[in-house]
Amino acid sequence: MKAYNAVITAGLFVLAALPALAHHSFAAEYDANKPFTVKGTVTKFDWVNPHSRLYIDVKEANGKTTPWELETANVTSLQRHGWKRNTLKPGDEVIVTGYAAKDGSHVGAASTVKTADGKQLFVGSANDGSPQQ
Repeated sequence: MKAYNAVITAGLFVLAALPALAHHSFAAEYDANKPFTVKGTVTKFDWVNPHSRLYIDVKEANGKTTPWELETANVTSLQRHGWKRNTLKPGDEVIVTGYAAKDGSHVGAASTVKTADGKQLFVGSANDGSPQQ
């Protein structure tokens, strides 16, 4: 019985550690020397921890649409900066500034989001390792 309890306890510790494994530093994934600005249409906004995610479709000069995935701060940080779960909705037009992924994919760490009405929203985390703006 002791061995069974030890296995169950060890399993619970492993499961509890999984979210920490998914978290990463800014420098591990993004390049501070690759700032970007994209204009697009919100397709989805995931209000989750450890980082919320903004998904937009960007219309390229050639007419092709490119989906982007943009990492933002955690829910608590966003709330401190005035965000609510429904601050961005599918169909909203936005301009996003941030830093591109090292691997060249259409993924980035967002710093700011500007809405169609001109409101600029802070989306980065002050301690995420990204360059300060």
